[in-house]
Amino acid sequence: MTRPHPRSPLVLDSRELTRRPGTMLELSRTVSLPDDLGTEVISVPAGEPVEIEVRLESVVEGVLVTGSVSGRATGACVRCLDPVDLPVEGRFQELFAYTDRAAHHHAVGDDADEADVYELVDDLVDLEPVIRDAVVPRLPFKPVCRPDCPGLCSECGIHLADDPGHHHEVLDPRWSALSAMLTDHPDEKRN
Repeated sequence: MTRPHPRSPLVLDSRELTRRPGTMLELSRTVSLPDDLGTEVISVPAGEPVEIEVRLESVVEGVLVTGSVSGRATGACVRCLDPVDLPVEGRFQELFAYTDRAAHHHAVGDDADEADVYELVDDLVDLEPVIRDAVVPRLPFKPVCRPDCPGLCSECGIHLADDPGHHHEVLDPRWSALSAMLTDHPDEKRN
């Protein structure tokens, strides 16, 4: 397991808890994210400040981390491509196991949830994966600038919100031969 960088804003030091079950530490901070949190369509961009409220509790197995994160996500409306700026909030609660406890679980074959096990490395808690898991599922799959956004015209790309009556005369291609007959010059005689 790689050691988290102790100066990272998302890494917390749990040494103050001194492995005494029942001790607790509460923190509130505003941090800038090192990486984007989200998808190609909408995300909390890197460098964007987020508010984090965290409670660290020492328990027998490790450190129980409970908290919340809030910030702003930006992206593009999937209907009209206008910018979207939405508040996003997430809650989390994860156990960061002491290294010896995690090693014991691995030794006895309790690997069913190995991917979900967070481990303390040198008493450091890395919140980045926890915050990612709390924020990304809360982002809308198809963000829209407003619920009734009409989108873009499929023919010319104009914003339909700017021109609600916008439409194009589209003739059925099966009638194109008949249409050509109707556009003949009126001064010609028909038989």
